Amino acid sequence: MGTSSNYSVVASRHPLKLVVTASGKHKEMLAAEDFVVTDEHGQPTVPGQPKSSAETLLHCVVANARPEVGAILHTHSVWSTVLSDYFFEEKGFEIEGFEMLKGLSGISTHETRHWVNIFPNTQDIPVLAKQVEAFIQDPEKGLTHGYLIHQHGLYTWGKDIDEARRHIEVYEFLFECLARKMMLKR
Repeated sequence: MGTSSNYSVVASRHPLKLVVTASGKHKEMLAAEDFVVTDEHGQPTVPGQPKSSAETLLHCVVANARPEVGAILHTHSVWSTVLSDYFFEEKGFEIEGFEMLKGLSGISTHETRHWVNIFPNTQDIPVLAKQVEAFIQDPEKGLTHGYLIHQHGLYTWGKDIDEARRHIEVYEFLFECLARKMMLKR
């Protein structure tokens, strides 16, 4: 919606370069000139490019920490925003038992408990990037497929753009199921 969201793909690993959507562009109307090539620190590598998203560093953190990742997608949806607010004090929430969990790479059964972390929303992206980096580098903390930012949206990733997009679709389905289930409780 509007100019929300930002997307990136890993263009090279050595050195790490990302192609990131430019800031302020409507994502349904992107053209070739609406992308920015950045280095591993989110700095543009080609003179004259437009400004990349303010959140480029969050893409870099994932790409740096996970060599298997080829695409990082960030979206703003109603369900991710509502749940990130509702469960913020708990710093996340668990999703379990839904068949669609198997749509997240590496999950082979609905009999799975999947934790979704929620990070505080801040305009200080370097601080947020350090928080995310601490979690993504620690396998015990559960940042395997994505995370939420409080009252903001979802970050997810995959080996390529297709897998990352599938993860968005799966998360969005699960978020809506969880929220609707909570509304139906007696």
